[in-house]
Amino acid sequence: MTNRLNWLDNLRSITILLVVLYHVGGVYEAAGLWASFWIVDDPSTITWVGIVGILFDIMVMPIMFFIAGYLVTLSLENKTSWEFINGKFKRLMVPWLIAVVTLIPIYKVIFLYSRGLPQQPWNTYFHITNPNSQNWLWFLPVLFAFNLLYLLVSKTKIKFQNVSLGWTITGMFVIGFAYSFFIGGIAGFRSWTLTPVIDFENERLLIYFLMFLLGAQVFQKGILKEKSQTNKLYNTVNAITWIPITVHIFTRIVPFIYPEGFSVTPMYRFVWWISFDVSLLCMMYVMIQSFRRYLDRTGTIWIVLNRNSYGVYIIHVIIIGVFGTLLLNFNIPAAVKYLLLFLLTYLVSNVVVTIYRSLVQTIKIQGGKS
Repeated sequence: MTNRLNWLDNLRSITILLVVLYHVGGVYEAAGLWASFWIVDDPSTITWVGIVGILFDIMVMPIMFFIAGYLVTLSLENKTSWEFINGKFKRLMVPWLIAVVTLIPIYKVIFLYSRGLPQQPWNTYFHITNPNSQNWLWFLPVLFAFNLLYLLVSKTKIKFQNVSLGWTITGMFVIGFAYSFFIGGIAGFRSWTLTPVIDFENERLLIYFLMFLLGAQVFQKGILKEKSQTNKLYNTVNAITWIPITVHIFTRIVPFIYPEGFSVTPMYRFVWWISFDVSLLCMMYVMIQSFRRYLDRTGTIWIVLNRNSYGVYIIHVIIIGVFGTLLLNFNIPAAVKYLLLFLLTYLVSNVVVTIYRSLVQTIKIQGGKS
């Protein structure tokens, strides 16, 4: 892309920053949902971290899939199918392969060490034998699969850009809700499918793919190329988004208020997914429009953060593990630990990625001279 969309780059970088914040929250999450699998489990906890985590859980991954979908048309442009697949494989699956054979073993080392547990036989440290499977790296194979599916769709005569955006969003909302409600009732409310190559959350997989397709259609229609001349819809969505979010948060915490005798009824699932889907659409709209309106800019810091964002996503959990383990030894309030761990993780991750990029560039330059 010669004329970069600064707001889109910035949105991607800030979304990954929120992913880091979400994963840092797992260290201090009070409900104990992360304790059995997360890289570090600090006994110091913060109640509100779980509430903030719900907000991130709703929007961060759909936004990342939307951005990937928005850019996929350009990725496919003027390329053969093989060139497209090869490019995506190098971009997504090669880093994934390197990460699962290096970072996943490190993850388990830190997991055991931070809990004072003995290390285990070496062959249990790889993601194929690890009960946590790929953990945060699941995003890369799923995104690769979505790109392959998009390539297949592009070879058909289906022209999604001929459908209005309003009807597209309505159709996606209905299909996504029906899918999640149906799958949740059969496969379990919060179930994952874990395999050696691809992991995905059963109830959300189609929602993520629909967001990917939505991004592609929005690009093809050129909807985000021109800034809106009216603030009416933007102001309205900003004003009402808190309603579905509040409903969803309450739905998520009700089982903890009444842990004994609480049953997951069809009505409960209905409210869960309706509130989730409405919150998702509202928050995505607000985030996208806010960045287009107020953060369509560049600068030295933005350039560095944007270039590093992909690498930060790949390595940040290990950095969380390192500093989260060190902070276990400090008798300071959990809120202070939370802030310190977030700042250290994000800053050090960017430093590591910057150094790596500089080394790669130096090697390329020296290789070109030889």
